[in-house]
Amino acid sequence: MTHSFKPAAAAALLAIFALTAGNVAIAQGGTSGAAVKYAKQGQIGEIINNPYDIAPLTAIIRNGGYQLTGASVEIVPKPNGSLIKYDVDDTELRTHGGIPVFGLYPDFVNTVKVSYTRISETGEKKAISETYRIYAPPVYTEGNGTVSQKTTMFKTRVVKSDPKFKDRLYLVNNLLVSPPKGSRVIWNNPAGGALEWSFYPQNAIIDASGEVRWYLNPDKIYDMSSVYRAGVMMGFQQGKDGALTWGYGQRYVKYDIMGRRIFNRRLPINYNDFSHSMDQAQNGDFLLRVASSDVKRPDGKEVRSVRDVIIELSPDGRVVDEWRLFDILDPYRSIVLKSLDQGAVCLNLDANAAGHTISAKDLAAQDKEDRWGDITGVGIGRNWAHVNSVDYDPTDDSIIISSRHQSAIVKIGRDKKVKWILGAPDGWKPEFAKLTLTPVDAKGNPLKCEGGACENTDFDWTWTQHTAFRIDSKSDKRYIYLSVFDNGDGRHFEQPALADMKYSRAVIYKIDQEKRTVQQLWEYGKELGHKWYSPVTSLVQYEPDKDSVMVYSATPEMKLEHGKAVGAPNPYLMEFNYGSKEPALEIRIEGSMGYQAMPFRVEQAFNHKNGVK
Repeated sequence: MTHSFKPAAAAALLAIFALTAGNVAIAQGGTSGAAVKYAKQGQIGEIINNPYDIAPLTAIIRNGGYQLTGASVEIVPKPNGSLIKYDVDDTELRTHGGIPVFGLYPDFVNTVKVSYTRISETGEKKAISETYRIYAPPVYTEGNGTVSQKTTMFKTRVVKSDPKFKDRLYLVNNLLVSPPKGSRVIWNNPAGGALEWSFYPQNAIIDASGEVRWYLNPDKIYDMSSVYRAGVMMGFQQGKDGALTWGYGQRYVKYDIMGRRIFNRRLPINYNDFSHSMDQAQNGDFLLRVASSDVKRPDGKEVRSVRDVIIELSPDGRVVDEWRLFDILDPYRSIVLKSLDQGAVCLNLDANAAGHTISAKDLAAQDKEDRWGDITGVGIGRNWAHVNSVDYDPTDDSIIISSRHQSAIVKIGRDKKVKWILGAPDGWKPEFAKLTLTPVDAKGNPLKCEGGACENTDFDWTWTQHTAFRIDSKSDKRYIYLSVFDNGDGRHFEQPALADMKYSRAVIYKIDQEKRTVQQLWEYGKELGHKWYSPVTSLVQYEPDKDSVMVYSATPEMKLEHGKAVGAPNPYLMEFNYGSKEPALEIRIEGSMGYQAMPFRVEQAFNHKNGVK
C-alpha cells in the first residue's frame, strides 16, 4: 500500500523541523499512539507550567527519562528584586518527575538557573548547569461586583526592609468578600451553624520586595455554589515537611507548594463549619476548630453549634478526641458579648450598627425567637465563643484556645478541665473566676485590676483577640511565652465615647503556671491609635530562625458608607527583632480584606535533610 505525500503534510513537517532551530528541540511519540510533541530548552525534558493546576507560578522541568540528583534552582530577580534560591532533595526530584520550579514572576519571562547531575541509563554522571526562560501568565482572581475591588491580587508597598529580612517570603491568607457566586444555603436539619460564610480565596506568597511569587488558583478544588466545596480558606500552616495545611468550610486539606494534593478530605460527618485554625500538633495529629453537627440542648432544642468545638484528627482522619467547649466553659457568660460593637462582630459590618451593643434583654429574646446560626448570642447554637485559634502544649498534653467572644485565652487539659484563663475575671462563674491568672509587674508584684482595667501600668488583657500561640522555643513545662493579637473591641467591657478611640495591639505575655501569674513583656500598636485598629482577624507569631516577631494587622482603614464597604482594608505586614518597638520590615497590603500572614520557608519545602515524615 502506498501513500501520496500531500503538500499540507509536508508543510507541517517543515514547521516541526523549523522549531528545532536555536536551543529548542522537539520530541515526539512513536507507533504506540498519537504523536506527542513538546519543546525542550535544555539537556533534560520539557517544561510543564502549573503542573497540578492550582499553582500557576510553578513549573516542572521534566527529567527527560534520566535520573537526576543534587539539583538546585535559582529564579533570577528583577532589578532590585528578591532572589529565590533553593536546593532540591532527591525525593522531590523523584516525586515530581523532574526539577520543581517555584517563585516565578507573573506576566513575565523569568530567567531560571538550574544545576543538577544527570545520570544516564549506562550510569554515566554528568554535572550540568543551564538557564531556562519560562513565561508565567498574569494572576487570576474572581470578581465580586463591588466598588471596593480594584485589582486581581492585592497591591503591595514596601515601607521599610532591613537587610536581615531580604530573603523572607510571606504567605498572605486574604479573602475576597461577598462574591455573588457564594453559597446562599444554610443548615436546616438541625438549624444553625455558620455555613453561609463563603468568600473567594486570595492566597499568595510575596517576597520582601512585595512581589507576588506564588498564588493559589483554587478553581479545581473549590466551588462557591457547592455546600461541600465552598467556604473560607483559613488556618494555613507550613509543616515540618514543608507542605501546607489549611481548611475551608466542610473540608481540611494538605498540599505541597507545587500544588500536589497530599489529602483533601471532608470533615467527619459529626462536625461541620471549619474556619480559622488547623494546628499541626507535635504529636503528629491535627487540631481543627469546627462545630458540632447535632447537639441536644438542655432545653430539648436540637441545633448545630457555632465555632465552639475542637477536634483532634489522626493523620488518617480518625477523630482521636474532641473538646466540646459548651460543656467545658460557660456558654451563657455574656459580659463580653454585651460590650461588642455590633457593627464589626464577625465581619457583619453594618455602619448603622456601629458603636451599638447588645443588651441582656436582646439576648434573652433570642431564645424566645429561636434565632440560631452565626449570630452574636449566648447558648449552644449561637456564636458565644468564636474560637479563632488553637495551639498544642506538648509538655502536659493540653490545648490553648483563643475565644474572641469571651475575650479570653484558655488552657484546657486532655481531661477537659480548665487549667487557667488569661482574661479579666469579671462575669465568670466562681469556679472559672478562680482560674484566671493574676497580672504582675516585672518584679512579680501583683497589679491592681478592676472592671477589666489595671491601674498605673501598661499591662492590659486582650480584647476580642486572635492567635494565642505558644512560643515553643522559649517555653517549658512551667513558663509559657504567648504571642497574641489584641484586636481591642469592647476593651474594658465598654465601647469608647468616640469610635476613633479604639486601638489594637500585638502582645507577648509570659505565664508562670506554678504561681498562676501573667506578665506583659512587649506590646506594639497602642501608640499608633486608631489607624492601626483591626476590628477582626490578624496575627502575631514568633519566628525562631531570626529571633523575630511577625505581626499582621489585617483589617485597618476599612471604609464604610451607609452600611456598605466602599473600600477594602489596607493591612500592615511587619516583622520585629525580638523586643524591639520599631519594625525592621514593613509592607503595606493595599485594598484587601486581610486574614493572616506568615513566613514561608522555601528550603523547608524542597530540601528534606532529615527525611520527610
